[in-house]
Amino acid sequence: MSQSVKIKNALISVYYKDGLAPLVNQLAKSGVNLYSTGGTEQFIKDLGHPVIAVEDLTGYPSILGGRVKTLHPKVFGGILNRRNLEADQAQINQYEIPEIDLVIVDLYPFEETLKNGGTPEEIIEKIDIGGISLIRAAAKNFQDVVILASKDDYTTLLDQLIAQNGETTLEQRRTYAQKAFHTSSHYDTAIFNYFNTSEPLPVFKQSIQSAQTLRYGENPHQAGTFYGNLSDMFEKLNGKELSYNNLVDVDAAVSLIDEFEEPTIAILKHTNACGVASRPELKQAWLDALACDPVSAFGGVIIANRPVDEATAIEINKLFFEVLIAPAYDEAAVTLFQAKKNRVILKRKDVALSNKQFKTLLNGVIEQDKDLQIEGPKAMTSVTTKIASDADLKDLFFANKIVKHTKSNTIVLVKDDVLIASGVGQTSRVDALRQAIEKAKSFGFSVEGAAMASDAFFPFPDCVEIAAEAGITSILQPGGSIKDQDSIDMANAKGIAMVTTGVRHFKH
Repeated sequence: MSQSVKIKNALISVYYKDGLAPLVNQLAKSGVNLYSTGGTEQFIKDLGHPVIAVEDLTGYPSILGGRVKTLHPKVFGGILNRRNLEADQAQINQYEIPEIDLVIVDLYPFEETLKNGGTPEEIIEKIDIGGISLIRAAAKNFQDVVILASKDDYTTLLDQLIAQNGETTLEQRRTYAQKAFHTSSHYDTAIFNYFNTSEPLPVFKQSIQSAQTLRYGENPHQAGTFYGNLSDMFEKLNGKELSYNNLVDVDAAVSLIDEFEEPTIAILKHTNACGVASRPELKQAWLDALACDPVSAFGGVIIANRPVDEATAIEINKLFFEVLIAPAYDEAAVTLFQAKKNRVILKRKDVALSNKQFKTLLNGVIEQDKDLQIEGPKAMTSVTTKIASDADLKDLFFANKIVKHTKSNTIVLVKDDVLIASGVGQTSRVDALRQAIEKAKSFGFSVEGAAMASDAFFPFPDCVEIAAEAGITSILQPGGSIKDQDSIDMANAKGIAMVTTGVRHFKH
């Protein structure tokens, strides 16, 4: 079994050529024979180095509009031959095939073409055939061949060749092979998912190329990793690295705030809203959101859907919080927040998010469409004698947005575009309602005239009766219980306006 291998022949054919020149220069300086095609061949010539065209090696030109260039035994034989097998070496000599010790190749930009809205024809033409074959062949024969499938590794190999007199170790080649198979599997997953749309096969395939090791998971004894590139979505203006729990809360905050068009601030704790308010001025939205539950707001995650100005920042700065998210900040606001180095300040970028959700469960994975539906006044059906006023419908819509993003069983109470209390994650809807009423009173809110939203139907009329006793005057619920009429009758008896939406919003 070979260990250190000196590079004598290299095949280079890449789509992206930035960062390649220093490595090519070093290979040429070391006397390595360079083979190449098309634009890369010209690139090497422009650097002043001799280069052998693959067409001259194979005796065949590039054909079919460039679809076939390197698919030939004289190329793949040179890559796949096993140096320690006499039979392989005999055939290599018989057919005058040069041993290729290094393959530098990347792939056509399939994902980029898809992301940029390419036509079906353009997308199909960016499915690489020769490149992916070269990567797999060289990676398979890592015992004798170095494969570079990413420009990120150019500098690493350059340093190794300089330090090791043009040689690579078996461990180094195996590492490059590992990365190459990651590149090829990610590429194939993207292509499969492109095709697996109209009549999808019942399979689960996901591939994310970047990852960030977290300090720990949900608790210190659990390891944690985030797969993805947070810098695509946020610019971090201040603070420590986000923790696992921070990320879960930030995800919940983003989902919630995207429901609102008016200037709005939401405060979340353990993924549940403990303060939400919409106001013409962001500063007032903050003050009203904080008033809902200033105790739970301590150490929470805050999100705004408008730029944070200095006046708002001064008020927010009075509270200890973990993370603040906004689309922009006044310079003075950033300076103020940066006074505390650990506080995370994120500037949100405009990034399209997936419409799917998945997680591991039992011995598999479950996937679902995201709950992207929300029912406004036009989707609300009045079912009681008393008809909800326009003001009632406005508050019920506000409450429905929040209840959709709150842990079941949940009841949300709203008054004048402000969350005044919620009952969260209770095993009984009655308990959730009582919790919400008690919490509102504990922070000085009157429940008289409040709007109430439930994430699911009422199987019994008890919640309606309790709501009436507290002074709640309008209720939104999905309906759908075989005992809906009992709750409707109770609402009529108590003079409450009730609307149904026909859509349940459980959140587990």
